[in-house]
Amino acid sequence: MSRAPSKTSLIRFPKDFLWGAATSSYQIEGAPATDGKTQSIWDTFCRSAGKIKDGSSGDRACEHFVRYRDDVALMKSLGLGAYRFSISWPRVMPGGKGQLDDRGIDFYSRLVDELLEAGITPFVTLYHWDLPQELQDRGGWTNRDIADWFGEYAGAVGRALGDRAKHWITLNEPQIFSFLGYLTGEHAPGLVDFNGYGKASHHINLAHGSAVQALRSEAQQSTIGTTLQNPPVHPRSDSDEDRQAALRFDSVFNRWYLDPVLLGRYPELALELLAPLQIPILDGDLTRIHQPIDFLGINHYSRFFIYADDSIPLLRAMMDTSHHAPGARHDDFGWDLYPDGLHEVLTMLRTEYANPVVYITENGCALHEEFRDQYRVDYLDAYLRAAHRAIDDGSRLAGYFVWSLMDNFEWAHGYTMRFGIVHVDFETQKRTLKTSADWYRDTVLRNGLV
Repeated sequence: MSRAPSKTSLIRFPKDFLWGAATSSYQIEGAPATDGKTQSIWDTFCRSAGKIKDGSSGDRACEHFVRYRDDVALMKSLGLGAYRFSISWPRVMPGGKGQLDDRGIDFYSRLVDELLEAGITPFVTLYHWDLPQELQDRGGWTNRDIADWFGEYAGAVGRALGDRAKHWITLNEPQIFSFLGYLTGEHAPGLVDFNGYGKASHHINLAHGSAVQALRSEAQQSTIGTTLQNPPVHPRSDSDEDRQAALRFDSVFNRWYLDPVLLGRYPELALELLAPLQIPILDGDLTRIHQPIDFLGINHYSRFFIYADDSIPLLRAMMDTSHHAPGARHDDFGWDLYPDGLHEVLTMLRTEYANPVVYITENGCALHEEFRDQYRVDYLDAYLRAAHRAIDDGSRLAGYFVWSLMDNFEWAHGYTMRFGIVHVDFETQKRTLKTSADWYRDTVLRNGLV
């Protein structure tokens, strides 16, 4: 007969550690034109032939807009203490500017109330990639005015929900949506524009600062942060050329967004590399960006392997997405199972950035087939063990959000990749707990790992 593990055999997390799951608006909500919602850049991008692997879109997704009560009940059954979701800017503020639409913001108000009734803490992300198309038509992130537009939007949403929602995230992964949206064209708005990328990268940081200022004013007694993805950047080989390429890539990809927020300055190497773009950094900009924040969200999946490539302008570096460490297991995206990478990131933040309070706001893996869900269990277990080691080392890790609560629209991959711990049949919309959901519920309930 099996016996429950003793308390001493558990790897326990701190008593107040927060366990949650994460989603984003475009990936799960559906209802693309309901109650006055206007188009986002992803609605436009999905209509462009060949952009989405399976030709799909988020038009229906998980129908969370109408099924949110059932989804909150599902979260409660898993014992979650927190839920990270994002606001659809074009749903609550059609056109991206002006007054909030009562119908759009009412959806999120009802969602917040439902979460609180279930004993689940809302973590609200203001921007998870679905920019109003009308603002993109005015230059989007390349237009400096977007910092003000975003601040006004943040203030309006904070004013509407801040009496109940007390945890706010300004932006999700700015380095990802700027890099893939303006340099490679793989994501909306689908541009390949080095000068546009340079402007956008700075204006994104400005917008973060504007949003923090607005939330401090309109959502008082809240905790405010932002979410970055700062993967460890490793050289593909031991050559000096690849090592230098990795340093260049890390400076532009990671620290360009990390340093101004936490240190109030841009990294010198990145400024040198991006100098030809003549990024319009004005007096006072860094002060505007460097607003005090209460926590840093970190999305983490794996590491990057970088090699020198002199044909690449400015960076002279390229990421090798097909390279794996010898013997490494990897998911269907090709991302190595490398839990030490999470420990590296948390250690870097502790030793180089004054040890901020951190939430892991996304962590998970992509699989095609359901029979591989045991891989997801192994993945989550390994990364949580690495997180616990970082806590033992002194990192101020306050919580963990699995990505994702349920299978959803996975951007340029459409519905060909499944990140959820809950299976979604996209035809019937039936939700089914996977093995990983059972495992995660048990982990949450005992606040630790066997």
